[in-house]
Amino acid sequence: MADKLSLENLPDLLTVKEVAEVLRVSPLTIKRWGKRGKLPAIRINSRGDRRYKKEAVLWLLGITQKSSPVVSSSSPSY
Repeated sequence: MADKLSLENLPDLLTVKEVAEVLRVSPLTIKRWGKRGKLPAIRINSRGDRRYKKEAVLWLLGITQKSSPVVSSSSPSY
């Protein structure tokens, strides 16, 4: 394994394996949490690989407050 992940050098988007390593749970647990909405995944590419935002992982650890997404009630019309 290359460099061990630490909270100081986490990338903005993490893989299932990286999140599992940081949270010290199995990759299957990470996938289950995603399905239950506890840790929302971002799907990338045509295979649907999962990525997780660093902020969401830190929030689960209780390190940072989860920021609410900015949602506008009125969409601009183009």
